[in-house]
Amino acid sequence: MSTIQAISYILPEKIYSNEEFYADFPDAKEANLEKVGVLKRHIVAPGQTASDLAVLAAEKLFSEHQIDRNEIDFVLLVFMGPDYYMPSSSGIVHARLGLRSNCGALDMEIGCSGYGYALSVASGLIAVAGVKKVLILTSSTLTNTIHPKDRGSRFVFGDGAAATLVTSDDAGTMDSFVFGNDGAEFEKIIVRAGGQRNPLTPESYAETTDEYGKVACDANYFMDGIGVFQFSVKRVPVLVADILAKAGLEKDDVDLYVFHQPNVFLNETIRKKIGIPEDKFVHCFAQTGNTVQSTIPIALYESIQNGRLKRGMKVLIAGFGVGLSWSGAIIKYLSRLEI
Repeated sequence: MSTIQAISYILPEKIYSNEEFYADFPDAKEANLEKVGVLKRHIVAPGQTASDLAVLAAEKLFSEHQIDRNEIDFVLLVFMGPDYYMPSSSGIVHARLGLRSNCGALDMEIGCSGYGYALSVASGLIAVAGVKKVLILTSSTLTNTIHPKDRGSRFVFGDGAAATLVTSDDAGTMDSFVFGNDGAEFEKIIVRAGGQRNPLTPESYAETTDEYGKVACDANYFMDGIGVFQFSVKRVPVLVADILAKAGLEKDDVDLYVFHQPNVFLNETIRKKIGIPEDKFVHCFAQTGNTVQSTIPIALYESIQNGRLKRGMKVLIAGFGVGLSWSGAIIKYLSRLEI
């Protein structure tokens, strides 16, 4: 059985404010972007990678919670965008953190649903492999992949990383995991060029502009915003129902709902469709933007800080996006989760 013992997170130093965004895209004021709900986002420095942010998040966790790195048995790096084609980025992070040699390390290259997947893997390692402490590092540097002229993505996304320590606990505070994937829709969120399937060529940088003025090329991040919105509004209510059914809970039995934070407008649409009261639903987006894998742990941390998440509460987490994939779980009785 396992529980979340501690969470920390970090954001890059550079801030990209809405004022700076509108200076770069003066015509965007007509696009009603304010409903998205972001006021600023943090952007990685040139050359800064997901593994760099992951290391910073881990060091903050060790310091903030007085955690002995020599007690870590396994590290899971949840990210997209490796440092090298090989070796694994988790192995590089392992070395930079100075973890002991008999500590395992595993890459989990998955996006918005990655936190739920990682919690389940950590729980499995604890349940069957004799592992006591698992360090989950979620890290996103998606802004590195966004086309400079892609105003929608530049407005929504920010970079950041979170570190979560999962430990063995007889009480067992995490269960009712649910997962899914619609791989047929993988092109809804994609960077088409740069992998084995489509190596980079000069043609990869050829720009296209759609009817909404969205500029893209195959070498940069692309999202079918309407398609992803429709997927989320359809899939997330089913995910929540499946988690509740598996846990044997009713909707009102959950004290707090912490979803992936793609944008406020989408999550408000989902909240209203499910019928979740506002006081049980977390929005944690304005100061960070969409940090992909890290939105849920950041939202958990901030909910503890502002007093919304207290000991004894039942929390339903739900992640959804790249893949197109989804995951979720019930985190019960967070008696050891302290900031």
